[in-house]
Amino acid sequence: MTATQSQAPVRAGAGVQSGTVAVLAIAAAIAFIHILTNSRYGFHRDELQFLSDARHLDWGSVAYPPFTPFIERVSMGLFGLSLVGLRLFSVITQAAVIVVTGLVTRELGGGRLAQIVAAFSIALAPLPLFEGTEFQYSSFDYLWWALIAYFIIRVLKTENPRWWIAVGITTGIALQTKYSVCFYIAGILGGMLLTQARRYFLNKWFWMGTALAVLIFLPNLLWQVQHGFISYHFLQHIHKRDVGEGRAHGFLLDQFLICTNLFTAPLWIAGLIGFLRSPRYRLLAWMYVIPLALFFFGKGRGYYLAAAYPMLMAMGAVVSERWTVSLRKPWRRTVEGIYFASTALVGLYLCALILPIASSGPLKKFILSRNGDMREEIGWNELVATVAGIRDSLPPDQQASYGVLVGNYGEQGAIEILGAAYHLPVPISTTNSAWLRGYPTPPPTTLIVIGYSREEAENAFTDCRLAEHNGNSLGVKNEESNDHPDIFVCGPPRLPWPKFWSEYQNFG
Repeated sequence: MTATQSQAPVRAGAGVQSGTVAVLAIAAAIAFIHILTNSRYGFHRDELQFLSDARHLDWGSVAYPPFTPFIERVSMGLFGLSLVGLRLFSVITQAAVIVVTGLVTRELGGGRLAQIVAAFSIALAPLPLFEGTEFQYSSFDYLWWALIAYFIIRVLKTENPRWWIAVGITTGIALQTKYSVCFYIAGILGGMLLTQARRYFLNKWFWMGTALAVLIFLPNLLWQVQHGFISYHFLQHIHKRDVGEGRAHGFLLDQFLICTNLFTAPLWIAGLIGFLRSPRYRLLAWMYVIPLALFFFGKGRGYYLAAAYPMLMAMGAVVSERWTVSLRKPWRRTVEGIYFASTALVGLYLCALILPIASSGPLKKFILSRNGDMREEIGWNELVATVAGIRDSLPPDQQASYGVLVGNYGEQGAIEILGAAYHLPVPISTTNSAWLRGYPTPPPTTLIVIGYSREEAENAFTDCRLAEHNGNSLGVKNEESNDHPDIFVCGPPRLPWPKFWSEYQNFG
């Protein structure tokens, strides 16, 4: 660790540069694999919500800040409804995380081996692999955490406080992406108080960076004020649901099984110890430990901390590289071979579990039986076609004043985005941001109701009859086919529309 603190390079010049080239190659290979496979299956229910919100841009959405819908709007403009195109920014982002991990490793004094080890460890970790398969706000959040760590290392290494400007800008964008970055910010501020980095509290560049972060976040903050901090109430609801359903169980185990490749656990643990032992970089340890404690005691879900691991892998790779240099060559080659082979073996299993490698056959059956997110990509086109068929079967007088009312944001996004090809109307939804958009004026007198049980439909609406069953040709059991199998045709709500709207607001 003395060598680490002094930043003495393990290998100089060409070795470090060739490490950067190798990291770029790893990032490019992962991106290529995602591009090859991302056209299979269909949209995930979360992606359908992003697509819907992208068509109604504002400075905020109920479920998340505005950055992700904005990027999806750009994707729609460039690629239309192409699965590969709409997921391309997620792919680029995850490739960028791998590159940033290599840069962090180099900044910490890592040579070619350390850079490759760190990049390889992140490239074959479950969460980064998943983030490249779908368009998710957590994909971008992952990059912002890694970049913030990189810029803070630049502050601490160069002792040039101007790097706080980069920290502030990235933090502001992160706040416009996912609110959980507040836990990371707590780690930064708490870590500064607990280390020699506290001196930067008296530095103007730190406060300039802070001001920039607040300024970038300000439009969303004002939107929250205007809407009664609706996202805070949404997050309260989601957290209560997650705790009630046991989704917060196994938080610590998830750090090994979801956030990182299981075989790389010694690497990131070594990285945490390395940061704790380094007076210069101890702040980075607290940037992990404080959010870990907050998420653990606050009953957060296991993947919430995933974005903190690139910096730990980087330091762990540096520490490990310095250790292997002390070994005799045969032992060094053996250790390196075991690491790469074992990480790759686990990574191959993860790829089969996470990536839509096959469009048919045993691999498709394997992933659909074990990956719930992939099951949520099945059946949306069939749902929309079924709704269009119900519409066409209605008498002319009912077709003249009908609407499609949905129970969740996946159904809402599917009808709005995919239903355009069938000339279906914009759906009526009481969930998340769709609730803010209201209901049509005048409201329809006939409703095709999706996502409600018979009891729920009959309690909420008049004259309900079963019209069709929702499912998919593959027989995949997912939320739509298993939990919401029935589609009804109903009359108007039992309550007047304004009262119905106020009482049926839903978070999901």
